[in-house]
Amino acid sequence: MFTNSANAYSNLKSSIMQSLLPTKPQHYVWPLAALCVITLFLFLGDTLFNTRGEPREAVVALSMLKEGNWVLPINNGVDMAYKPPFFHWLVALCSLPIGHVTEYTARMPSAIAATVMVLAGFRFFQQRQGTAVAMLMAVVTLGSFEVHRAAVACRVDMVLTCMMVLSLYTLYIWVERGMKGIPLWGVLCLSAAFLSKGPVGMGLPCVVVAVFAWLRGHGFWRVTWRMALVGVLALVLPAAWYVAAWHEGGDRFLHLVYEENVLRLLGRMTYESHVNPWHYNVLTLVTGFVPYTLLMLMSLPVLPWRKLKPWLGSPAQWWTRLKAWVKGMDDARLFALLSAVIIFVFYCIPKSKRSVYLLPVYPFVAYYMAEYLLWLRHNHRRVLDAFGWVLTAVALVLTLAFWVIRLGLVPTELVAGGHGGPQNVAMLTALQHTPYTPMLLVTVMMPLIGVAIFMRHRRMLPLTSVVILVFALYFGLDGAYQPIVLNTKSDKPQADYIARMAPTGTIYSYRTDVTPGNPMHPFTLNFYLGDRIAPIEASKPMPCSGLLVVGNDEIETFKQQYAGLYKVQLVQDFDHRSCDDHKMLKLYRFETVPCHL
Repeated sequence: MFTNSANAYSNLKSSIMQSLLPTKPQHYVWPLAALCVITLFLFLGDTLFNTRGEPREAVVALSMLKEGNWVLPINNGVDMAYKPPFFHWLVALCSLPIGHVTEYTARMPSAIAATVMVLAGFRFFQQRQGTAVAMLMAVVTLGSFEVHRAAVACRVDMVLTCMMVLSLYTLYIWVERGMKGIPLWGVLCLSAAFLSKGPVGMGLPCVVVAVFAWLRGHGFWRVTWRMALVGVLALVLPAAWYVAAWHEGGDRFLHLVYEENVLRLLGRMTYESHVNPWHYNVLTLVTGFVPYTLLMLMSLPVLPWRKLKPWLGSPAQWWTRLKAWVKGMDDARLFALLSAVIIFVFYCIPKSKRSVYLLPVYPFVAYYMAEYLLWLRHNHRRVLDAFGWVLTAVALVLTLAFWVIRLGLVPTELVAGGHGGPQNVAMLTALQHTPYTPMLLVTVMMPLIGVAIFMRHRRMLPLTSVVILVFALYFGLDGAYQPIVLNTKSDKPQADYIARMAPTGTIYSYRTDVTPGNPMHPFTLNFYLGDRIAPIEASKPMPCSGLLVVGNDEIETFKQQYAGLYKVQLVQDFDHRSCDDHKMLKLYRFETVPCHL
């Protein structure tokens, strides 16, 4: 009797919970959009620039607003932008209402792009595969570490990914409708992708869609010529910019284009360009899907391995089964598979490899992961339960560590040793002494709230409770831990000091590690100083006096190179390792004796 009563109560509770969920597919869009806003936009500007990549992109938009040149702006005193301008245009447009570029406005295009990509992916798969798998695909994409990291960074990759993925969706719909007319939205998305990072943004989606159309029985030449027409139309807008930029930049611009698009593919860059072996992409894809990668690993023991036996025959048998499997797939699943495989394989070819290059793969792999999660929910709930308990342990350890540090129970001597000792001490001190605010307390406690939701609803809503716990962890990390820790690495305090010393005018830099084609600069300092830093060796005429930023002991080389021309005096040893290149920053005042013009 008691068992029946318990079951009745459980069923009633489950029905009540299910009744709270949206009843119509389109109603899921707004909760998903709200989740994107909370996850991506709430703390977007709290973390200062602490790597050279973000300020290097942000300063291009800053230069656009400052100088009014939206075609080929010059930044760092001498540099052309390494990428086409679409991303920088978006940053500048987001910054226009306030008149200057901030960390928040610089990251807004990436966050908007990620939101659009997630929502578009949901609608695309919801219309073809159902609401449940589409919703899971969306939250897995949004909750993957690599996507989340790119979505809150001032880097071109998220915008490029969004445009590539949108072009894939729109061109699929065009093929679905018989390739009639001109897919205008697809053409515009391809143009935007090209203007984000060059030809790869346009070429890869066209290849994927062409292969899909061929496999689905559309005539080879019909597909080829129709895709060629789409490609030509997509080139119109980029060509207009390239011509305008060539008129401004001349041969120097053409060389930059050749190096970034041809030499990078061949691994023959004039500077270091992230050269990695082919298996690097496998590792980055695995780590990029954290925390869901952990769930995949935990589920390996429950997989029906016996069903793989028919695939272990001769190569001919394997090939026959593969063709039959592909032929039997529905269009949307085949398209997702082709998108993931073709893009992944392509990025294994260049010697230059980075984890962000694979971002266009994530929504399509996430689709298959969503199907897998639904299978686990129906057949192996205990795996989801175990995964939730692992996340619970992470949340508890994270929260415990925070309060242990806040109470001063971790001595600085414990982290003071080694090469990174001073930085570790700075991080520990920041965690100990950051002022309490209501938002800080909320963000610190959010992982525990996620734990409470998981523990209460894990039996009736296993997938939902696990997803909530994942995003609760992101909320805590983005709102509390990341800003506190990473802001200690930023060069902004040093830039503020220099700005007080010289509110206007040019600040000069000197480096000994400049390589042909890739001059290095203090990117973070330059951004926070409003693009006022220029290499002293590139100045014509040479300045008579000013402030000079150097790293480590480069001042000795400067004295030798400019012996008899300048005398220098130390203004400030910042005792801070730059987040750009890990050099110890120093500020000098220099002047000529007598003045040489």
